Amino acid sequence: MPEPSQVLSIEPLTSAAFAPFGTVIDADPSKMRLINGGTTERFHALGRVDVTGEGASVIINLFRGQPRSFPYVIEMMERHPLGSQSFSPIGGGPWLAAVAPDENGKPGKPRVFRASGSQGVNYGRNVWHHPLISVGSVSDFLVVDREGPGNNLEEFFFEHPYVIESP
Repeated sequence: MPEPSQVLSIEPLTSAAFAPFGTVIDADPSKMRLINGGTTERFHALGRVDVTGEGASVIINLFRGQPRSFPYVIEMMERHPLGSQSFSPIGGGPWLAAVAPDENGKPGKPRVFRASGSQGVNYGRNVWHHPLISVGSVSDFLVVDREGPGNNLEEFFFEHPYVIESP
């Protein structure tokens, strides 16, 4: 049985709550403009790609996440010091985004956000986050991140893991 302080609650994914970690990517009506003769709604500038380093470029990937079993143990977090990383579901299923504040170069206590199948996130450069957590079924995600020279992955393993009891 995990210590009560190691059990994580799940928060709804909102722009305000997620702001310390990056941006929420969703169909924000305030960012909508009509294009293509009024036949297409464009939700403009929902996030910014942030990459650094000589020879760095932005790439678009497809990630296919296997569903996790619950209770789920969060043993590690990762971050990308040279670039932001966005995840946008393309299958419509809910998923979880786990992030943590930086505390002297290590992740603090994680926060877990439940994202709908129409919400994505753009993790800011150097933000601690857990790898993709698909819920319920295999899920595809469009992922935009950095490619290029340099070490763009840092991992941290918790001495005392955290637990998500149920999505």
